[in-house]
Amino acid sequence: MIIHVNTIYNSTGTFIMATKKTTTNYTSRDFDSIKLELVKHAKRYYPDTYKDFSDASFGSMVLDSVAYVGDMLSFYLDYQVNELFLDSATEEDNIRKLGEHLGWKGSIVGLSAATGKANFYAMIPANSTGLGPDSNYYPIISAGATCTSNSGASFYTTEDIRFDHPNNPVVVARVNEDTGIPTHYAVQATANLVSGQIKTSKIAVGDYKKFRKIKVSSLDSPEIISVVDSSGREYHEVEYLSQDSIYRDVSNRGDDSGTSPSILRPFAAPRRFVTERTSAGTFLQFGHGSESELSQASVAMPINSAIDLHGRDYSSARSFDPSKLMSTDKFGVSPSSTTLTVKYRVVTSQNSNVPVNGLKNINVKKVNFKNSKSLSIAKMREVEVSLEVSNSVPISGQVSTVGSAEIKRRVRDAYASQNRAVTKQDLESMAYNMPVKYGSIKRCKIKKSPCGMGRNLDLYVLSEGTDGKLSTATDTLKNNLKFWLSERKMISDTIDIMDAKIINYGIEYSIIVDPSKNKYEVLNSAMEALKATFSQPLYIGEPLYITDVYSTLNKVSGVVDTKNVKIVNRTGIGYSSTYVNIDNLLSADGLTVIAPDNVALEIKFTGSDINGSTL
Repeated sequence: MIIHVNTIYNSTGTFIMATKKTTTNYTSRDFDSIKLELVKHAKRYYPDTYKDFSDASFGSMVLDSVAYVGDMLSFYLDYQVNELFLDSATEEDNIRKLGEHLGWKGSIVGLSAATGKANFYAMIPANSTGLGPDSNYYPIISAGATCTSNSGASFYTTEDIRFDHPNNPVVVARVNEDTGIPTHYAVQATANLVSGQIKTSKIAVGDYKKFRKIKVSSLDSPEIISVVDSSGREYHEVEYLSQDSIYRDVSNRGDDSGTSPSILRPFAAPRRFVTERTSAGTFLQFGHGSESELSQASVAMPINSAIDLHGRDYSSARSFDPSKLMSTDKFGVSPSSTTLTVKYRVVTSQNSNVPVNGLKNINVKKVNFKNSKSLSIAKMREVEVSLEVSNSVPISGQVSTVGSAEIKRRVRDAYASQNRAVTKQDLESMAYNMPVKYGSIKRCKIKKSPCGMGRNLDLYVLSEGTDGKLSTATDTLKNNLKFWLSERKMISDTIDIMDAKIINYGIEYSIIVDPSKNKYEVLNSAMEALKATFSQPLYIGEPLYITDVYSTLNKVSGVVDTKNVKIVNRTGIGYSSTYVNIDNLLSADGLTVIAPDNVALEIKFTGSDINGSTL
C-alpha cells in the first residue's frame, strides 16, 4: 500500500496547497482485484459524484474496461519478463536466443539424423592363381554414395567405402564349373551412413548489403553441406563470424592411409557464414566486408591491435576486443551481385528409421581403382555393377521433436562444457571424439609432464591396427590429433603426444570340474567366458584384477573351483616388443597387476594366450 500526498508550489518555491491523500495497492494485478480496487477508490474519493455500482450501470462498464486493460498489461508484462530467463521461457525462439547467448549451437526442432553402419558387397575377379581376389580391382567408393530403403528413406555415406581393408571378409562367389577354380570372390566392406535428403537451392543476391541474411529453407536443416557463388568461390560455415580460419580434410596419400584416410590442415576462410535455425526455417548470416578487402591480410600485426587514441593523452579502456586481432572488423565477406548455390540436408520423421535388411539400392558417385589405367575396363565395370548394400542392424534416429525441457538441458550442458578442453577428462574426451577419418584413437591418457612447469601435459595414445588390436599411432594420426586439440585446449597448455607401451599378457589357470559334467565341455565354456571378458584391451594405466579371472571362471556351469591362476608376459613374433616381469607389477597381496601410467595391458591372441587345464 502506497500513500501519495500531492503538494503544489509556485515558481518561487512557496507552498500553496496540498491535495488529498490517495492510496494505491500495487498488489492488485488481475481483473477482479483491479476492479475491486477501482470500486473502493471511487467510493472513497468520489462518494457524492458516482453511486451506482451495479453490474448493468455505465460506470461498471468503464471500470470493467479499465480492469481489462490492466489485466492484459499485467499479464504481458509478466510473460515478457519470464521470457527473459532460460528457466521460465516457453517460446522456442526465445529459448534458442537465450541458448545462443550461453554458447549453445543447436536446433530447436530437434529432429536428429539416423546414423548407423551398413555392409557393402562387391564381386571381385580372382587373381591369376584363383586363390584369392585380385587386389587391383578392389574399389574405393567416395563418400556421398546414396542408399535407399524399402520404405523410401534416404541415406548417404559419410566416409569412403574401402574394399581394400585387410580385415574385410572374403568368400568364394563363383567357380569354374570345369576346373572348380574360383573365378570371383565376394568382398564385404563396412561404412557409416546418415539419413536425410540432399537438396539444392539457388539464391540470387543483389547489391552489396551489410550483414546479409538469407533464408535457405523453411525446414530445419541439420547440415549445410556447401555454399558456392556463381564464380565458384566457396563460403565456409564457422562457429562465429570472428573465426577467420577453418580445418579442412586433405586426402592422405602416405603409407598409413589405411588407418588415417584424411589429414587435418588449417586454411584461411575470408568467405564465411554462421547458420541460424529457428521455427521459421534455416538462415545463413554473413559478415559485412566486401570483396575488395580480401587483398588485406586476414590476421593483423599485434602492434596494429592497440587502441587508437585520437587527441587524448590517456586510455580508459580495459576490456579486450577479439576483433582487434583481425586486420578487418567486417567479420567476413558479404556476397553481392551473384547467385549462391546452397546444398543442404533435410531430415524428416519419414526418412530416418530402417529395420534390419531394410536398405536395398545404392547409387555411387565415383568409384576409384588404384591403378585404373592398367586395368580392364570391362572388369572394372563388372565390379561397379555388382555393388550391393544391406544392414544387419536397425538404423534409427530421433523422429519426434524435443520438448522445451530437453532443449534447456542441452543449453545448460553446452554452457558447462564451453566447447573447451580444460580438465584432463576434457582432453581425453576430445581425443576420443576426433572423427575416425583422421585416425582412430583406441586408448589415451593425460598425465602431467614430470619434466615441465605449469600445464605441460603428456598425452599417451594408442591406435587400432588392421587386426583390431592395439598398435602404435602413426605420425599422421598424431599430427591430426595435435591440430584437433589445438583449437580447444587452454592457451597455457602444452601437450606432447607420446606413444604408450603395450604389454601383451596371457592367462594360465586350472579348474576343478564337477564329476557329473564333461570336463572338456566345461573347459571349453571356461575358455569362451574368459575370451568374452578379456578380449578388449585395458585402458592405459588400468590395472588387471586377477580376482576377475576367478570370478569369471567360477560362474561357468560345471566349475566347482578355480586354482592356480597366473598372469604371464607374452613376447616374440606378433607380440609387442615390451618385455616385463609380471611378478614385479603385482600388488602386495598378489591379486592385482598394476600397470604403469604409460602402459596398456592386452591379450593379443585370445585363442592361444588363454590356456586352462582341469584338476
